[in-house]
Amino acid sequence: MKPHKTWREKLEKDQEPKVVDTPKGKMLIPKPLDVDALMRKVKMGNLVTVDQIRDRLAKDCGADCSCPMTTGIFMWIASEVAEEDFKAGKNEVTPYWRVIKGDGSLNPKFSGGVEAQGARLRKEGHVILQAQGKKPPKVKDFEKHLQKL
Repeated sequence: MKPHKTWREKLEKDQEPKVVDTPKGKMLIPKPLDVDALMRKVKMGNLVTVDQIRDRLAKDCGADCSCPMTTGIFMWIASEVAEEDFKAGKNEVTPYWRVIKGDGSLNPKFSGGVEAQGARLRKEGHVILQAQGKKPPKVKDFEKHLQKL
């Protein structure tokens, strides 16, 4: 039986980005480290949306869009690596908690869920609005804090 790969091995997987033709145009299948690199560019106090990351990745590779599924998976992997790095005592980690959904909501799939993401964002001065029904919590006035990529 093969041993499970670590989060870091998944993040650092040796693969190249691939642009594929779809009925809706050219779609980028990004590489995990490219997703992580964009997430690392978000400065303290700022935010970016998943869509901003997908758009930047696509533009950089001459594609019309970036695959939402693989991009989301690679963001999740980056969040897990960041948490492992924190536990190992590293200070410089991918600030995944600064990546929110397009409507300002937190990402329940990130390491630690919306509770952990919300706690980290509060430490950086953001106000987190309570969840509404089944919808996750949101960052208040998130648009004012969006960073260009």
